[in-house]
Amino acid sequence: MAGSQQESFIAYPVTDPILAARMEAIKQLAGGLSDRVAVLDREFNVIYANESAWSEGASQQSGHQAKCYQAFAHRADPCGTCPATKVYDSPDVQSVACSIGGDGTACGMRQAFPLVSSGGEVESVLVLFRERPKPEKRSSVEQEDATCKSTLGELIGSSEPMREVLAMIRLVADSPATVLIQGESGTGKELVAKTIHQTSYRRDKPFVVVDCGSLPETLLESELFGHVKGAFTGAHATKRGLFEESDGGTIFLDEIADTTPVFQAKLLRVLQEGEIRPVGGNQRIKIDARVISATNKDLSGLVQSKGFRQDLYYRLAVLPLCLPPLRERREDIPLLVEHFVAMSCSRHRQPLRQVSPEVMVALTQAPWPGNVRELQHYIERAVVTTAGPALSCPDLVPVGATSVAHDLRSVSRGAATQAERMHIVQALQQAGGNRVKAAKLLKISRASLYNKLRSYHIQ
Repeated sequence: MAGSQQESFIAYPVTDPILAARMEAIKQLAGGLSDRVAVLDREFNVIYANESAWSEGASQQSGHQAKCYQAFAHRADPCGTCPATKVYDSPDVQSVACSIGGDGTACGMRQAFPLVSSGGEVESVLVLFRERPKPEKRSSVEQEDATCKSTLGELIGSSEPMREVLAMIRLVADSPATVLIQGESGTGKELVAKTIHQTSYRRDKPFVVVDCGSLPETLLESELFGHVKGAFTGAHATKRGLFEESDGGTIFLDEIADTTPVFQAKLLRVLQEGEIRPVGGNQRIKIDARVISATNKDLSGLVQSKGFRQDLYYRLAVLPLCLPPLRERREDIPLLVEHFVAMSCSRHRQPLRQVSPEVMVALTQAPWPGNVRELQHYIERAVVTTAGPALSCPDLVPVGATSVAHDLRSVSRGAATQAERMHIVQALQQAGGNRVKAAKLLKISRASLYNKLRSYHIQ
């Protein structure tokens, strides 16, 4: 029964080694949470559920063995077509959400994630439930708690996709299981990894970042595992690897999809054995580092095309986490814009600038193929290259414009104009507003500077 002190447990045994590892990780991190978490099989049997998930009417005599619609929706019959079945029918589906209304018959499923066995089949689903309804009038403490749920560390977002990501981060933070973060370039995968580390009990230990795509295989192996003196040409001294440097903390393997099959085999052994062997060495070193990896590629697709080891994929993706692109969380853009404006103004020693409603609408409607990173860089460029108390439409490149000059000459002219304007503003700031000194810094005449100030509308 919900609220009892009886320990939550796995109602049905799990024999597959990969699924067993994932179940143990889920059990460890969900056991003490107030959030409702459950794992269901193909027949809707509740394989596992933490105590918060069980409804008040769940029978304790039944040993918590029940169908999901019985335990969570108070129904004697199945709910009909459950969205969770999509993860079994389509292997490419990373997660699904339930859109059933609040008529009291739905189980309250917020999102479901597939759990894949060592054979590559989806055998069960991890389900996160919505919070149970609370009284309409909330205390100030509850309101503050709701606000906190829209931010976590440096991550910002009040949209439903981001609230689900933040909830998942809180869920997986203290688990020792590996996390695989997938998402487009610029969605903030490294920031999510850092937030997971800072939210966990490992926060006081090192957080080590490795860009796997920028290092050749031989150098990557030496960087991660270390080497002994004389292991290869140029190895003049013994060097500790980054796995050893991150002992007790977290190691973040970015662009993991760009590694070679040989390196993948060695990394798999490290994850299986929990120990490393330096290049050229004979002794193995035990390490205790939380491994978080990330990629902007479809790793499951690479597994199917033999471009990535299947066994390593399942070892890395014990706890998968998908980040939504910015176009799927547009309601977060005003929050991000305000944050980036304040951050850029502080960095460039400018007074806080305001964003006009017209600009905010344009920013919200822009496509942002580079996601949050592109938005951040755009805001910083706007702050540096514009003047006045507010960022207005004429001061900005029209990101929402429908007509774009595609010829290289027009593009290069626009880039040169923006760069020149930025240098003039920086020179004026460096000269404390003195135009004579600014002209000397720019190595142009005062007349030329005055003409450019008028041309660029710089006050």
